[in-house]
Amino acid sequence: MRAAVFDRYGPPDVLRIAELPDPVPGPGQIRVRVRAAGVQPFDVAVRTGTMPWVQANFPQQVGQEYAGVVDAVGEGVDDIRPGDPVLGSTMLAGHATAVVVDAVTAVHKPAELDFVTAGALVAAAQTSTGALDELAVGAGDVLLVHAAAGSVGTLALQVARHRGATVIGTASPANHDALRALGAVPVAYGPDLVDAVRATGLVPSVALDAAGGQAIPASVELGVPVDRIGTIVDDEMAARHGARVVRAQRSPTRLASVVAAVAEGRITIPIRPFAFADVAAAHTTVEAGHGHGKVVLVVEP
Repeated sequence: MRAAVFDRYGPPDVLRIAELPDPVPGPGQIRVRVRAAGVQPFDVAVRTGTMPWVQANFPQQVGQEYAGVVDAVGEGVDDIRPGDPVLGSTMLAGHATAVVVDAVTAVHKPAELDFVTAGALVAAAQTSTGALDELAVGAGDVLLVHAAAGSVGTLALQVARHRGATVIGTASPANHDALRALGAVPVAYGPDLVDAVRATGLVPSVALDAAGGQAIPASVELGVPVDRIGTIVDDEMAARHGARVVRAQRSPTRLASVVAAVAEGRITIPIRPFAFADVAAAHTTVEAGHGHGKVVLVVEP
């Protein structure tokens, strides 16, 4: 198989495509020929050596999400067969042409969903729904989503609206029309954020921070109770203000619920595709931040 690896910590150009032996599924596992793989900030942190609990073993693979077609199953796997299209999470292995995962973690891909979209959903779907669950977002809430144009924010605002919440989304002005199209009230982030939110006439009751920086202090200033302010990116600011770090465990069940909604056309996610060979460029884009939608590596069959 081919896999994106790096031999030292550093910028995106430390990544290279290497030829590695095909992984072999053990009992309870499946092997998937990858067709698409999402790229996320976690991957950047692993590559740069800023994820303290991840110890690299050079040449180190990278990648946490995949979508593809099963081509081999291990002993004891009965509900997934070779030829089945699936998607799911992995650990430091997704940016490759093949990956082995535990069968119980894989989600069947509906025929209505293309592989690239499936690959875009894995992390964002689980992160957003887990955060909304932990913050108990529901009907009657006014949810303030910081970085609403990113993949997590995009899904969080749509899921929250389906739950009956009103959503305010922070983003650069270039992304405001996209947020309006999804039913959110857009505001620009920056030093005037608090005034911009107040100018909407809406009073946030809960906040989800996918941006960091001043997102949590702004939420506090807006009167959101600290136990209903959650961050997925800024542990230090959360500790300083008594807000919550919301990082729910991976859940195939939550992922499957979003997959079904996307397949039925009730939820959408914008995508920025990159060829697998352009993995360094994909990492550069994610590292730059402030983009709209999900960066996905497209692996040709």
